[in-house]
Amino acid sequence: MNVLQRPLRLGFAGTPEFAVAALDALSRSRHHLLAVFTKPDKPAGRGQSVHLSPVKQRAAELAIPVYQPASFKTPEVLATLRRLDLDALIVVAYGLILPPAALAVPVLGCFNIHASLLPRWRGAAPIHRALLAGDAETGITIMRMEAGLDTGPILAAARVKMAPRDTAGSLHDRLALLGGELIVDTLDALANGSAHEVPQPQAGVTYADKISKSEAQIDWHEDAASVLRRVRAFNPWPIAETRLDGAQLRIWDAELAPSPETMPVGESAAAADAPAPPPGSVLSASDAGMDVACGRGILRILRLQLAGRKPLAAGEFIKAQRLVGARFTTL
Repeated sequence: MNVLQRPLRLGFAGTPEFAVAALDALSRSRHHLLAVFTKPDKPAGRGQSVHLSPVKQRAAELAIPVYQPASFKTPEVLATLRRLDLDALIVVAYGLILPPAALAVPVLGCFNIHASLLPRWRGAAPIHRALLAGDAETGITIMRMEAGLDTGPILAAARVKMAPRDTAGSLHDRLALLGGELIVDTLDALANGSAHEVPQPQAGVTYADKISKSEAQIDWHEDAASVLRRVRAFNPWPIAETRLDGAQLRIWDAELAPSPETMPVGESAAAADAPAPPPGSVLSASDAGMDVACGRGILRILRLQLAGRKPLAAGEFIKAQRLVGARFTTL
């Protein structure tokens, strides 16, 4: 491996908000950021106005030149990479594939900040998939990029315990900051020749497929813990949802409620002989939350939103909606 013993000449490739923390960390480091690559601007919203990626906006504030190729496969883009004379290219949630010809240009190579503990959750949506699966921990991996999907050797990794109330949003923010810290340390090690690469193990490979909006539909026949994982994994997007009298109802926050079998005997005895309510039935509603029967267990909804309205705490929501005895359904 090359030992440079000097600040590195860096390029950066990223697009969404997750990549901004790493861009900031690199801009504060001793290394030199010469160029930022981000996906081309695109129309967004009802007015279809041009949307600038979070990375492009931050690069402009940092006065770093921005390039927005539609592909890295053209001779023109490869020529740009060569002209920059990069020691390394850092890639974070870029959204475009880098072909082998591009990966081979920087002196030290191209390195990816990935939001999981590889080889678990290779692919597009590792944060969501870790939450959906109920993983006890996740983390950040710094990986040398190669032609395969997140298959390259590992240079560094840092573990993060899942907090009891973690959502995709809160975990996204924690991992983004951690990724920025870890890539700077890794680049320092690359510059002085102390970096060590380890091939990914063959065991434990899983894939984090891209999230689709259809996955946000709650199936109340699932157990309450599974429904809760869906609520947390899909906050802040696309938001877990159900139907009330055919209308969309989004669930922003929830927790597990005590199930009859876990309550003290005196509290559950009165209902011991009662038939189990069908999944999706609203059992109670108060300022504490809205308890909904699941296939097993009870979910307590804490914050929810009717279509076209703003999200409300359950206690506020029930002032305008009589829900006890109602039943939520799947589309």
